[in-house]
Amino acid sequence: MIKRALWQGLVAGTAGGIVMTLGEKLEQAVTGRPDSYVPARVLQRLSGLPEHPRKQPLPLNWAMHFGQAALLGVLRSVMAQAGLRGPVASAKFTVVRLTNDQILENATGVGAPPSTWPREELVVDVLHKAVYAFTTGAVADALARRSAGPGPGRRHAALRPGRRSGVGPLPRGAAHGR
Repeated sequence: MIKRALWQGLVAGTAGGIVMTLGEKLEQAVTGRPDSYVPARVLQRLSGLPEHPRKQPLPLNWAMHFGQAALLGVLRSVMAQAGLRGPVASAKFTVVRLTNDQILENATGVGAPPSTWPREELVVDVLHKAVYAFTTGAVADALARRSAGPGPGRRHAALRPGRRSGVGPLPRGAAHGR
């Protein structure tokens, strides 16, 4: 399962990162919001690279932006492999994505807690992270469904009376586990 989750998660996370970036660019064209170089600043602080306040390090920005997207996709893929799929799993993953950003940004001193942000900025950030999480989830879920079937959690749910497993009824004569 781990090998599958690794490559499928990297694919799913990268797809989510691409869709999120396209959405950000569309939103920026409409709102006039400038590019954010927070990902680059976080990477500079984490890696000890020199910071140049007047230079906008685009390659570092893309490396951190897509690196985080791909790596976090592995976690969403593990969720899908275990049978945690669909919109509820993707909503939970949205919180993980936001939390990851906040930990890195606040621990490095690059960002500030979201409670201090202007409301419009917070809404835009949550929206873009949700686009990432739901796209990543859709890809991870589809890949897991093709390669792993329903997942161990859903197979277990099928054995429990009253649970909705999404995997159909048990075969005739199958025992219900507790």
